[in-house]
Amino acid sequence: MIITSPAIVVHSLRYSEADLIVSLFTKTSGLRSYLLRGILKSKRGKLRSSLFQPLTILEIQAVHRDKGSLERIKEAKVKTMYKTLHTDYVKSALAFFISEVLKNAIHEEETNTALFEYLETTLLWLDTHNVVRNFHIAFLIKLTQYLGCYPDTSNIESEYFNMLDGVFQSQSNNTYCVNGERVVQLKRFLGTTFEESMDIGLSKNVRSDILAMLLVYFELHLHGFKKPKSLSVLNEIFN
Repeated sequence: MIITSPAIVVHSLRYSEADLIVSLFTKTSGLRSYLLRGILKSKRGKLRSSLFQPLTILEIQAVHRDKGSLERIKEAKVKTMYKTLHTDYVKSALAFFISEVLKNAIHEEETNTALFEYLETTLLWLDTHNVVRNFHIAFLIKLTQYLGCYPDTSNIESEYFNMLDGVFQSQSNNTYCVNGERVVQLKRFLGTTFEESMDIGLSKNVRSDILAMLLVYFELHLHGFKKPKSLSVLNEIFN
């Protein structure tokens, strides 16, 4: 079956001398992996390796056999050209971090239009805004809405956040119950827009603590999720 769809580059991996395996989150077919033969040596082909930088938004035409194997891309072009995402060093670090999060968090080969539109909208927001110090925090929290594990805020006034159950409660009853400043500040992000989230003042330690807490939360709720290797770089930049 030939499909035409917008797609976001999640991950690319060199395979042999000249091939790439790329994972794309497509609007029509969910997460798919493609084998791009000879792309690293090709100078005249329709596809260029530069198209497959992390989080590039593409328009692709692809052949899907839907047999659980690697699919084939016939054509690809940039759907929306970024202005700063791959040139600004802070945003570039955020892009690598987000692509790692998505690589570990999304596994379904099924349509999820709402998630695709969320990713596209937030990436374009990141590209066009200058104040992005809390972007990764807001991004992760809002991402849980589309992954089915958004925190239950019905008892948000309670002191403890139970990461295992995703609820706020008045007492600690397991090792994944946390409290303190990181929970106080986490509550400020819940229900806010990206613009409002950027105005939340955080010390470098609290920002780092919230991020670490959220990654543990993802590990608890998303099967196979692993802490991104780019975390140390991101913490260094924002600290």
